[in-house]
This record gives sequence, C-alpha cells and structure tokens, in this order.
Amino acid sequence: MTPLIAVAHGSRDPRSAATVHELLDVVRALRPGLDVRAAFLDLSAPRLGDVLSAVAWDGHREAVVVPLLLGSAYHAKVDVPAAARHPRLSIRIADVLGPDPRLESAALRRLAAAGVRHDDPEVGIVLAAAGSSHAPANALVHKVARRWARGSGWAGVTAAFAAAAEPGVATAISRLREAGAKRIALGSWFLAPGLLPDRVIAQARSAAPDVTIAQPLGADIDVAELVLHRYSAAAMGAVGVRSA
Repeated sequence: MTPLIAVAHGSRDPRSAATVHELLDVVRALRPGLDVRAAFLDLSAPRLGDVLSAVAWDGHREAVVVPLLLGSAYHAKVDVPAAARHPRLSIRIADVLGPDPRLESAALRRLAAAGVRHDDPEVGIVLAAAGSSHAPANALVHKVARRWARGSGWAGVTAAFAAAAEPGVATAISRLREAGAKRIALGSWFLAPGLLPDRVIAQARSAAPDVTIAQPLGADIDVAELVLHRYSAAAMGAVGVRSA
C-alpha cells in the first residue's frame, strides 16, 4: 500500500508536533495497516525530504503527501511542491484539508467542549485563523464565519486573523459587542497549538478578560477521516503526479 506522508508546517513549540503525532495516531486507528508517517516543512523534525528518503529506502516507489494545511496559500502552492521531490519516488500531492465541512464540525465541537452553547444569543464568536497574504485563503475563513452566523443562535460570528490580514482579534471583538454580544468565545481555525494560536489567545484575553477559549482542531476524528479522504483521492489519481 502506498505510504501516506502527512506534512505539517512545523513549529518551535513542541505542542505542535505532539498534536500532529496524536492526529496521525487516530488516522492509523481508522486505517490499520496503512503506512502513515509524519513530516514537517520547517522548525520540526523529521523534514519532508528525510521522510521521503526513508520511504524510498524501505523499497517503496510511490508515496502520497497530504499537506496538513487548512487553506491553499504559499505553503501549499510553493513550499510543499518544492519539498515533495525524490529521484526514486513517484509522488502524488493531495489537496490541503480545507475547505471541508469536517473541519467546521471539529471546530464547533471544540467550542461546545469549552462550554459554548449553539443557541446562546448572548455569545459572540471570534473565528481565529493564522491569516495569509493570499486573499482567497482568508476569504475561506470569512465564509465559514458567515455560515456559522446564519446557522446558529449566536449574537454574531466574525473571522479574525493573527497576522497578514484584517480584522485582528480586538477589532472582531469590538464588532461583536456592537452587534449585541455580552460574552465572547474564541473559536480556533488552527490545527495545533503554537505561536500564532497563543498570539490570538493573548489578544482575545486582553480585549475580553473573561473570553471562552476553544482548543485547536487537533486529533479530532473528523480531521483524521479528512486526512484519509485526501489520501485516497490522491492515491486514486484525482490530483496530479510528481514523477521522479
């Protein structure tokens, strides 16, 4: 069976890599016997090139790389294709994880686990994401926020970004209060803990000290199923092949 190499961005924060490994443990539990390996683009080990070399050394001639990225921006368009090369492997690169309803389900479960009711009209939700200079990636988060606002009983839902895009968290909280929100909850459009999630949490607590904090998506079963879905689509040839 063609190995699945799940590649995350990487972080100096050890919680990030630990969360990736926890997610892949769920993937393995869902698909026993599948060769699932973790890799990182930067800041964490092992790097994608080293994992590809190990896969080739083990006798494989093909691999599927699944980017653990929530949107299609620079890392997905440039960094992953540049790193997903090996002279002895034919490599298929799967689509990024987002957009997909399973990500939204996971994020909503994290909010529920933090104590946020879906029908509470006093709560305003900040859907916090990393932010990108690639506008379509930010537009995806705004679209999720609008969909949540229509489908819930909350006072409002506003996207906010840690960097490279507006609005920031403080501005989003101000807008929600103007819309009538008496309490604020911070939803997470991050896969794992790290520098940027910590930044938006600090900003939220500065603007709303009693803010409710939802955890990143992490080792959620819907996220694990999505990883396998992206893998299967690529393995069946639904996306292009990068030949050796």
